[in-house]
Amino acid sequence: MVKLDRLLTGIDIVAVTGTINGDVSDVCYDSRRCGDHSLFVAISGLKYDGHHYVDQAIDGGASYIIYEKDIPFHRDAVYIKVKSSRRALGRLGRNFFGNPTAHLCLIGITGTNGKTTVSYLLESILKTAGMNVGVIGTINSRYGNEIHQSLITTPEPIDLQRLFRHMVDAGVSHVVMEVSSHALDQFRVDDCAYDIGIFTNLSQDHLDYHHTIEKYYVAKKRYFREIIRNGEKMIINGDDPWGRQILRETGGSSTTFGIDRQCAVSAGQFDLSLKGIHADITTANGNFSVSSPLIGKFNLYNILASVAAAVKLEISQDAIKRGIEQLGNIPGRFQKVNRDDEPAVFVDYAHTEDALRNVLENLARFKTHNIITVFGCGGDRDRGKRPLMGKAASDLSDLAIITSDNPRTEDPLEIIHQIESGVRGGVVEKVSLLTNGSRRYEKGYIIIPDRREAIVTAVSIAAPQDIILIAGKGHENYQIIGEKRIFFDDTIVAREALDKRRKETMS
Repeated sequence: MVKLDRLLTGIDIVAVTGTINGDVSDVCYDSRRCGDHSLFVAISGLKYDGHHYVDQAIDGGASYIIYEKDIPFHRDAVYIKVKSSRRALGRLGRNFFGNPTAHLCLIGITGTNGKTTVSYLLESILKTAGMNVGVIGTINSRYGNEIHQSLITTPEPIDLQRLFRHMVDAGVSHVVMEVSSHALDQFRVDDCAYDIGIFTNLSQDHLDYHHTIEKYYVAKKRYFREIIRNGEKMIINGDDPWGRQILRETGGSSTTFGIDRQCAVSAGQFDLSLKGIHADITTANGNFSVSSPLIGKFNLYNILASVAAAVKLEISQDAIKRGIEQLGNIPGRFQKVNRDDEPAVFVDYAHTEDALRNVLENLARFKTHNIITVFGCGGDRDRGKRPLMGKAASDLSDLAIITSDNPRTEDPLEIIHQIESGVRGGVVEKVSLLTNGSRRYEKGYIIIPDRREAIVTAVSIAAPQDIILIAGKGHENYQIIGEKRIFFDDTIVAREALDKRRKETMS
């Protein structure tokens, strides 16, 4: 139990109806989770408005209600009106769980692409240095022997602060977390004490929510101007134009990383291949060479970001080097799923035009034959990126197979046709596959709405020297069709198709 008056410390209160000297058992933003003596925060969400569920919260046992819109007072509860329920929720979480991030070294990573990979790299480096590490991100949240699958990249403030408290109680010293633009716009991380904030890059995504790239940038910038605030704690991609804009708007004391030698952490010489990355890295604390099984120039940037953070934390050069070199495949991040004697098959989370171009441009460096790309776009999300992704795939693939991603409540074929409009813009002709066992196909694109069939087709027609990219879903082990979440794993489907191909080849 926490005293209500203590819980309300630092919250911008407009009015109170009732007394605030009671005890609070829990803080909830979902009325279905309210128990006796709990406090319910009514949030105005995108789909639901918590102000409509106050009675349900009280029926569940809530004794205290925080709200921002006028509501009727006809039940036996204490009502506290605030300027912003979302802002209040973050401070309530911090106060209820005893400000746990004050006891942690907290590293946040924001940007369109690279957040997950940088979090894995830093986790490996910190563990190599002997730290007890927790991670919060898109794939899962984990610490010690605890692993919790993630529904969203950055949890809601109460869930986040509860997780921090569990980590502190378990002896975690360092936490690496992904910070999404939605979380920044909704004040989920405003009451976290960050030691380091990393900006990876920015390109078009989430415009269904932010509407314009400029507003998307403003959400990212908030992290540095309003939450981190101290330039000494900022690590910025100096090669990214939006990163340079952040530098101009926040001052010059930030640490930069990039391939450009003017960056504080840079890679003057590097070699990229399908076997990985070898780079000579320059830092203020000295230079060293590192090899990594991660593939692609974009992963070199992820390595540089993690090195910059590790140097800032005064991690030894040896631990940095070993931590990077020991990290293998990251689930769904340019993940190779086949043997060397077969077509190279990669599963990647690339679900933006920029990410898809990055992956395909890197694969083009290594190709000896053709590139086949299997991809789609998510429903109920940014429609503007669909033709852009179609153009990226057609520009950089020999064969693009357009399929379903997570159509959600949209018509899968309508999504595909919007993607196809970009493919047509790429001046690529639609073709028919020759599936007579000759493994021949023409350059162009085809539409196969069923994702399993699309993956199986790609594997069955590929020549041994071909490269197959299955893009968009990465680590996800589900497909959302309508309101239903159905088990589906690109990696498993690809491996099954490769097994079938292997057996057919041997027979």
